Amino acid sequence: MLSKKRNSGIKTLIDEVLSEMASVEDDGRYELLLERLAKLYKLNDSEGSRRVSPDTQAIVFGNLLGIAIIVGYERANVVASKAMSFVLKLR
Repeated sequence: MLSKKRNSGIKTLIDEVLSEMASVEDDGRYELLLERLAKLYKLNDSEGSRRVSPDTQAIVFGNLLGIAIIVGYERANVVASKAMSFVLKLR
């Protein structure tokens, strides 16, 4: 919840900087605002990058399902195999 509050605060600051940039006529002040905007966008991107991508979730789920199927089959029918060799490597 704290990260959502912080993220919304950063978005508010971004909006304020953009609105101020629209009304600025001085080139020096515009450059300063542009640098602040770049820093705010960088902060905003770093806050949202903590999630696991859906592709990675699908790979992990598929690997676990495959291992469960192999182990279940080996439990019912005694066959010596190595379930770990079928697991896809994460990128």
